[in-house]
Amino acid sequence: MADLYTQLMRMPVTSTVGKRIGLPQPVELDRGSSAVGGRVLLGGAGRLAEAAARVLAELRADSATALDDPVRELAARAGLDAAVFNPAAPADHRFKALVFDATGISTSAELVELQRFFHPTVGRLQRSGRVVVLGGERRALEGFTRSLGKELGPRGVTVNLVHVEEGAEERIGATLKFLLTPRSAYVSGQVIRVGTNKHKPVAGRTALVTGGSRGIGAAIADVLEREGAHVVRLDLADAELELDITTPDAPERLAERFADGLDILVHNAGVTKDRTLAKMPEDRWQSLMEVNLLAPERITEALVPVLRDEGRIVCVSSLSAIAGNAGQTNYATSKAGLLDLVTDIELDRGITINAVAPGFIETKMTAAMPVGVREVGRRLNSLRQGGLPVDVAETVAWLAGSGVDRNVVRVCGQSLLGA
Repeated sequence: MADLYTQLMRMPVTSTVGKRIGLPQPVELDRGSSAVGGRVLLGGAGRLAEAAARVLAELRADSATALDDPVRELAARAGLDAAVFNPAAPADHRFKALVFDATGISTSAELVELQRFFHPTVGRLQRSGRVVVLGGERRALEGFTRSLGKELGPRGVTVNLVHVEEGAEERIGATLKFLLTPRSAYVSGQVIRVGTNKHKPVAGRTALVTGGSRGIGAAIADVLEREGAHVVRLDLADAELELDITTPDAPERLAERFADGLDILVHNAGVTKDRTLAKMPEDRWQSLMEVNLLAPERITEALVPVLRDEGRIVCVSSLSAIAGNAGQTNYATSKAGLLDLVTDIELDRGITINAVAPGFIETKMTAAMPVGVREVGRRLNSLRQGGLPVDVAETVAWLAGSGVDRNVVRVCGQSLLGA
């Protein structure tokens, strides 16, 4: 359900008035589908173009390339039957997504290829469209994609950059499918790194979701179940596994519960105890740390030995961990500590660890905010609206099924705050 402001801005009279005085005009984002939903234009001819064409063929996406683009031959070799795009075609020739392989750009002078591909095409993107740039480790591409995301965000378009290691060309499938479909509705302006770990679907795997009985945790559990996982929801009450994760014996009890093996561990349980630091006693600080950080650290240590090969760990952090937030020194510290866990923990056997960092998500907690603070939170991103719990859940499910490792992905509509 859209918030009241968004509902008003979608009504003809208020929308017209809003446009005239420069008010944000949030568009309805596509959600709830694993299909692209429109034509995809593929361009560029580096080391990833053929692999990207294979992914589009697997998606059965209606695809196109320019007639004189070298990628056309690569697409045909990959089994992708692509139409021909003519830049002089009428303006009603539209695209749902643009995919550009920038790995062929090896010098600064060649960055003009970005302008040559996107200049005649970004205006043809449909609302709630997708732009994905595939590249190596070039900071210039980060500046380009983040700026383009802010230009296109008001139309509901997301723009993301995927860095792909040498030798990982055939590992882009799960990530590209996620970024091209409505599952990534609230993920924009992100830099995602794909390595050589294998993609392993969540179907048939066993997952543990802490804090899984309500809010974002319940949405995560629901999406994992939709994808075919057997999910154990852990919470203090109303859950299949009722347990206080802060008790000294909690890690041991969980290790015993999953002695036969666990595939996916999602650290979602968390609390807020906001107060300025000058007014925060030690017990208030420490009780939050026990739930948000110390328990996940101890539980991870206990469960890694029972995680099966190619297991997945996903931590639910927060935009506050990246940008900070007044009155949340304890919360931001704990959620940033989860990012330390992602960076520092030593894992083997193909086990990966990643984190999501939600921004403003429509929950009971945000609904209780003062109206002014709530509206600023909703509009202070490129998409001009708040996200939904399902947006976080879809991102967690992608990380739990893909082979990407050590990524921190913000689910924030490209918030204007933070890095």
